[in-house]
Amino acid sequence: MAPEAGALDGSSVGALAAGVRAHQKLAISQALNLVEDRRPAARDAVSALLGALHEPNVPAQGQRVGLTGPPGVGKSSLAAALARELRHRGRTVGVVAIDPTSVRSGGSILGDRARMGFDPSDEGIFVRSFATGGEAGGLSWATHAAVEVLGAAYEVVLVETTGVGQTETDVRHVADTVALVIQPGSGDVLQFIKAGVMEIPDVLVVNKADHEALAARALADLRGAAHSVASAGAGGALPMVATSATIGLGVAALADALDAHHRSLDALEARRLEGDVAWSMQLFVRRHGEHGVLTLGGRAALEAELRQRRGEGSPPALAERLSERFLAALRGQPGAST
Repeated sequence: MAPEAGALDGSSVGALAAGVRAHQKLAISQALNLVEDRRPAARDAVSALLGALHEPNVPAQGQRVGLTGPPGVGKSSLAAALARELRHRGRTVGVVAIDPTSVRSGGSILGDRARMGFDPSDEGIFVRSFATGGEAGGLSWATHAAVEVLGAAYEVVLVETTGVGQTETDVRHVADTVALVIQPGSGDVLQFIKAGVMEIPDVLVVNKADHEALAARALADLRGAAHSVASAGAGGALPMVATSATIGLGVAALADALDAHHRSLDALEARRLEGDVAWSMQLFVRRHGEHGVLTLGGRAALEAELRQRRGEGSPPALAERLSERFLAALRGQPGAST
């Protein structure tokens, strides 16, 4: 059982962070339980934990991969196949799987761990499901923190989103490489162009490609869509991979494409910086809304400040500082604008 958030002092948080870094599954589970805790009493403990896991002045490490695409394309099966391929290559893997929350009951099935069927004795892999909890963007509200925890313990973190639509594009803030997954004959490509989703991925994947004719058509559609996006100035040609998670087709090629993109990144630290800025802003806006943003000078000013102060604390800690300034501004206290 995870310790109570209010009972975690500095030494307890330090021990928990050490356990995470030592790949201890119990400590990792406890850390993930903590970052998922929405109670106000957990805020300080979460900030302290993330601060303990962060090593100042250490270049960005590890690999974070986002798998997104519409529901039903086989993202869970593909994530499982990809994780097995990475384990076969000797790499440790953490998986964050996001399940939708019912709009009626508020519950989630959280069945990804069972569906993926990994060996529970394998110390080199860890799977955790999170519910969206009504959050837009295709992720759980705790995803950012969960990725930080698993990134401290495993070489590769896979993030599987609930699905992608016009607003479900937040995966770009937690992943170094985003793979957009579609299935043959789905007709999704045109909708993705209209929604701007084609501007997000770094790798394009056609899953369920054992249907060869349909897969060839889907790849052709993707090439046309990618060309349209590139022509509009959104980027260059994207690698495309045809896969079938059920029979293992193309999974090794997908792993190679993801690795190639990660090696090509010459601004990994900058990409993660933007993700941290987005995370801090998300936490602040969730508590205080756009009124809070406007009170402190507007979104552009706050984002610039967060970039400058990134080394001063974890994103939740920086969001808490913004919150304190906002509350001070409401009380008319001096120093609210600095």
